Amino acid sequence: MKISSIMTRRVVTVEMDDSLQIISEIFENVKFHHILVVENQKLVGVISDRDFIKALSPFLDTPTEEHRDITTLDKKAHQIMNRTPITVDAETSIEEASNLLLENNISCLPVISPQGSVEGIVTWKDILKFHLKNTS
Repeated sequence: MKISSIMTRRVVTVEMDDSLQIISEIFENVKFHHILVVENQKLVGVISDRDFIKALSPFLDTPTEEHRDITTLDKKAHQIMNRTPITVDAETSIEEASNLLLENNISCLPVISPQGSVEGIVTWKDILKFHLKNTS
């Protein structure tokens, strides 16, 4: 079976120069755990909610609001994104995608068209749901 049968086609993207403030608002308003970073409609990186929290940790660890470094929220997507995302295409088998997630210790695979544009995303949860559905 192919990734196209289980991938999420609705993805959230940001541009490289979007601020952490914008990314924060996205994570607060959607149920996604990954944001894809694009430039000229081509994938250039991935930001997970864990990447975002790690980037905010100096901001969150400061005890009082008056001492917090507000410039942290002015950081840009390109400063915290993973620049070497592992990707698949819609024809990739679910088995191969499962192996990629495990071998690389990652939680999502952007699905990219042959032209390089984003078509969707598949996460470990999508794959787990597929396996559970097909083993019952």
